[in-house]
Amino acid sequence: MKALLALIGLCCTLPAFAADGVFVPLFNGKDLGGWVQRGGKAEYRIEGDEIVGVSVNNTPNSFLCTARNYGDFVLEYEFKVDARLNSGVQIRSQCLDTASVFKAGDKEIKIPAGRVHGYQVEIDPDVKRGRLWSGGIYDEARRGWLFPAGGEASAEAKAFSAQGRTLFRADDWNHVRVEAVGGSLRTWVNGVPCADVKDTVNLSGFIALQVHDVGADPVKTGLQVRWRHLRIADLSAPANTLSEQEKSEGWRLLWDGRSNEGWRSARGETFPAQGWTISDGVLSVIGNKGAESAAGGDIITRARYSEFELLVDFRLTPGANSGIKYFVQPALSAITTTGAKAAVGSAIGLEYQVLDDALHPDAKLGTDGNRTLASLYDLKAAAATKKPNPIGEWNTARILVKGPHVEHWLNGQKVLEYERGTPEFKALVARSKYKAIEGFGLWADGHILLQEHGDTVSYRNLRIRTPKP
Repeated sequence: MKALLALIGLCCTLPAFAADGVFVPLFNGKDLGGWVQRGGKAEYRIEGDEIVGVSVNNTPNSFLCTARNYGDFVLEYEFKVDARLNSGVQIRSQCLDTASVFKAGDKEIKIPAGRVHGYQVEIDPDVKRGRLWSGGIYDEARRGWLFPAGGEASAEAKAFSAQGRTLFRADDWNHVRVEAVGGSLRTWVNGVPCADVKDTVNLSGFIALQVHDVGADPVKTGLQVRWRHLRIADLSAPANTLSEQEKSEGWRLLWDGRSNEGWRSARGETFPAQGWTISDGVLSVIGNKGAESAAGGDIITRARYSEFELLVDFRLTPGANSGIKYFVQPALSAITTTGAKAAVGSAIGLEYQVLDDALHPDAKLGTDGNRTLASLYDLKAAAATKKPNPIGEWNTARILVKGPHVEHWLNGQKVLEYERGTPEFKALVARSKYKAIEGFGLWADGHILLQEHGDTVSYRNLRIRTPKP
C-alpha cells in the first residue's frame, strides 16, 4: 500500500507546515475550559499538566471534545496508556442532535443521535496480542479502519503491526503528530511516518480525547490513558478566499474581503460613508447605541438572487443584534416592531436573526423564541438544540433556498426549515409584524442584506453558489 512505502524511509524529516511560534496549547493546564464531554461517563481529570482519562464499567465510548471545530491543522500531543485500554484522539469529528444516515457506497450506516463519529487517530497498545496500531486512522461509528486497511491478515496490517512493535513505548510517553490538510490525513508516532490517508468525508470538526468502552469487566475499570503537551497550529485558509475544490463546486465570494465592490446601501446606490468598516478581511457594522438603521444603515448586494446557498461567518459582541436578510425588497417602506410604517428602519426581507440571546431583550420578544439567534425573525424559532459558539468567537450561518424550500443552519447544524407560500407559512406571516405587507416572503427574487441595528457585529467569508444556467 502507498502509505507503507513511507515506512521504509525512517530518516524522512517532518514537513515544516508550522513553525513552533504558530502552535497554541489545546489545554490551559488548569481546568477543562474549552472542552465538552460527550458519549459515555468515563472520568476525565487533571493531574499537573496532564489530562487523565479513566475507564468506567458499563458505559459506552467516552469523548472529551473541544468546544470549537478545526479544519486544516497540525496537531501534536504525547500519550501514555495502560496496555489493557484502547483509546484515541478524534479529529474533524461530529456529534449530531438527531439521528443520521451515512452512505458508504451502496451501504447505509445509521448513526444515532448524540453519537460521536469521525476520524480517530488510534491509541492501540495491544502488546500481548502483537497488534500495535497506534497512529492508525479509524473512522469511528462509520466505516472502521481506513489505515491499515484489509483486516488484520492483510499485508498492510501485518507491516503496520511490525512497525508498531519497534515504535510503541509501553508504559512510557509516546509523541504523535497529525497533519490534516484538505483531503489529506497523515500521522507520525515518535517521529516516524505512520498513516497516509486521502479522504474528504469530513473537512472540519472537533478534536476529542477518547476513553474506550471496557464493558462490565471489573478488572478493566479504573484503567488510565494520559495526554500532555497538546498543541495545535491552525492552517485553515485565510479569510475570504476559496480553495480550488470550492471553486469547482460552484462557490464564489460574495464579498472580496477588502473593498465594498458588489455592495451598496439599502437606501441608495452608493456604499454608506459611515457606520461600516473594512479592516483585516473583516466587514463590521459599528455600534450606535442600539439604534436601528440610524447611522450607516443596512447594506445589500447589488445583485438579486432567487435560488442559492449562502455561507456567512459572523461574530457578535456582548448584547449585539444584527441580521442576514434575503429576498430583500428595498423599495418597500420600513416598519416598526408592531408593523406600522417607520420613517427609518431596516429594509424588508426574510431574516436570519443574528443576536446575543442571553443579553439582548429581543430574544424574549416575539412568539415562542422566534426572534432568537438563527431563527426566521418573527416567524419561526430555531431549534432549541442549536449550538452557538461563545460571544466573541466566529459562528457560521448557512441559508439554503431551493424553490420554495428554505433552510437555516448554524455551525453545521440545521436549525429550521420551511416552505414559502404554504398555508403554514402564510399563517406565520399573519401573526407577525409583517402581516400588513402584501405577499410578504413570496417574492421571486431579492437582494441579500447585512443589517445595521446599532450594535457592533462583524462578518467575513461570505460565499454563495447558485444553480448552473
